[in-house]
Amino acid sequence: MLAFGKKIVRFRVMILIIGFALLIPALFGYFNTRINYDILTYLPDNIETVKGQNILLDDFGKGAFSLVMVDNMSDKDVAALEDKFKAIDHVDSVIWYDDVADLSIPKDMIPDEVYDAFNSGNTTMMAVFFDTSTSADETIAAITQMREVAGSQCFISGMSAMVTDLKNLCEQEEPVYVAIAVVLCCAVMMIFMDSYIVPIIFLISIGVAIMWNLGSNIFMGEISFITKALAAVLQLAVTMDYSIFLWHSYEEQLGLRDNNREEAMAHAIANTITSVIGSSITTVAGFVALCFMTFTLGMDLGIVMAKGVILGVIGCVTVLPAMILQFDKLINKTRHRNVLPDMQKLANFVTGHYKIFVLVFIVVWIPAAIGYSNVGSYYDLGSTLPKELPYCVARDKLTSSFNTGATHMVLADTSLSAKDTGNMIDEMEKVDGVKNVLAADTFLGPTIPSTMIPDELKNTLESDKYKLMIINSEYTTGTDQVNAQIDALNKVLDKYDSTGMLIGEAPCTKDLITISNHDFQVVNIISIVLIFIIIALVLKSASLPVILVGVIEFAISINLGIPFYTGTDLPFIAPICISTIQLGATVDYAILMTTRYKQERAMGRDKRTAINNALAYAIPSVIVSATGFFAATFGVGMYSQVDIISSICILMSRGALISMVSVIFILP
Repeated sequence: MLAFGKKIVRFRVMILIIGFALLIPALFGYFNTRINYDILTYLPDNIETVKGQNILLDDFGKGAFSLVMVDNMSDKDVAALEDKFKAIDHVDSVIWYDDVADLSIPKDMIPDEVYDAFNSGNTTMMAVFFDTSTSADETIAAITQMREVAGSQCFISGMSAMVTDLKNLCEQEEPVYVAIAVVLCCAVMMIFMDSYIVPIIFLISIGVAIMWNLGSNIFMGEISFITKALAAVLQLAVTMDYSIFLWHSYEEQLGLRDNNREEAMAHAIANTITSVIGSSITTVAGFVALCFMTFTLGMDLGIVMAKGVILGVIGCVTVLPAMILQFDKLINKTRHRNVLPDMQKLANFVTGHYKIFVLVFIVVWIPAAIGYSNVGSYYDLGSTLPKELPYCVARDKLTSSFNTGATHMVLADTSLSAKDTGNMIDEMEKVDGVKNVLAADTFLGPTIPSTMIPDELKNTLESDKYKLMIINSEYTTGTDQVNAQIDALNKVLDKYDSTGMLIGEAPCTKDLITISNHDFQVVNIISIVLIFIIIALVLKSASLPVILVGVIEFAISINLGIPFYTGTDLPFIAPICISTIQLGATVDYAILMTTRYKQERAMGRDKRTAINNALAYAIPSVIVSATGFFAATFGVGMYSQVDIISSICILMSRGALISMVSVIFILP
């Protein structure tokens, strides 16, 4: 590795030119990578609800679906608005009660159930189908155009409306995420390191690696909005350690080599590669574990972040040392006294009272494990978005005016007789929380002959193979009530049509609940096993991995147990991500101290002296690393209005500090 280090030093100017030149294709890749804002698209293709969504798109030419409400508008004006909606690209069809009969026909001739489904007080509702999928760019453009056409009297609900608002919100916030992470992390590094300019050099170097990573995502086609929002912040947080390792090694080598900068850096690079490879492999393993999720959002985040860590290591041993050597004079001019005191007294205190800390470990883990096992999760991401967003306003309007929460759709065999269809609809409407069931047969009230149902309506609700029915539910997506309702509706559907499918946001979310519960267990086990094996190989011990993983799992239990005792529900993806990211990223603290402990023991020192020296050596690095991780994520967590982003960042920031305390006080 020393030969490699010497080449980096020798060709440092060329390395900087190449490194920064690569930002050009990286920027191209970054701006041309599509962002997916619909998490339900990451469900596996082989489940029935996803198959049903594909059939709806392929057989009916319908993908997205929205319920649109208008206030204080005459029937004539609503009909005109309906025509304007139909003229918008990718709006496939619009259903309103004028699709049942001409507006000149008295409303009392229309079945009460049909009239009430579309009217409530001064509010009129229409159902809009799109010929593109929920999160397609075309659907988002259509939603935006519908809002412009309709004005303030119009309220558009549904997943596509949520995706549209989420996209707009994230695009506003994401540049601020990076700015907050950079400023806070830089401030912490300036305080805890002995130079004001070195943290800035660190951030520039890491920023280059982050852009390499984000630009290379173009080969994936698209990434999720969660991955895009977290990637830069996470990569900054988890790869800052490597820059700190290189800097500390460089300063140590300067003292050993009579301030010969080039020779010291060559040796520092060689030492850093050796130590960082073992450290980074555990972090990569944590992200790789996410790829084993059935819910493929985990693979999306796992691949991007594993790639980011690898590119971060490459940047750390190429671009960073080249920059440090180029700015050596400026670094020396901006040096200041290190604020961290000698840690020998703290180390002596910890080892002198180790029995107390072992007792704390045992006593605290019991309630932590209970909280960890019972933490509440939510799956309806729309419920936590800012209430002033148009989607949230429309959602509340739908609930208050029409007492409607979720909307399901049924795909039934077109050969199902009118009698069986009617009986099935009657039974479905008796299921708890079902407000109404709308189908072509529903519009055939006793006063309306079938010949009066327009062909356009029939074509909207029937195809060669399937009948489409719309079920309005009083319950909201992701709740126990709606999940029980879905089970009851599926039983009724199976009774009349064993090939029928119940689809929509709520049925997909129900599948997501089952899948994510399974994924949490699988990912947790895989991450622990992978990291256990890596530590065993790095430390050449079978017992040390048990201790190290046990201590970090203790910290994770505390972190994920806190929400249970504070009554806070977490977004479903947060516990899965945190259990792997915190383990992979912060077990490095434990490896750092344990590696030094083994060196001390190999030098013949007794266990008390060895652990004292190892702890005193490791504490400054652990504090700087953990507080940097905290700073990079905490500010984003406090700022973001997207709860899934905010929750994950808050958990990561808190987890870094809890892991720091656990390594300093429990591990010894």
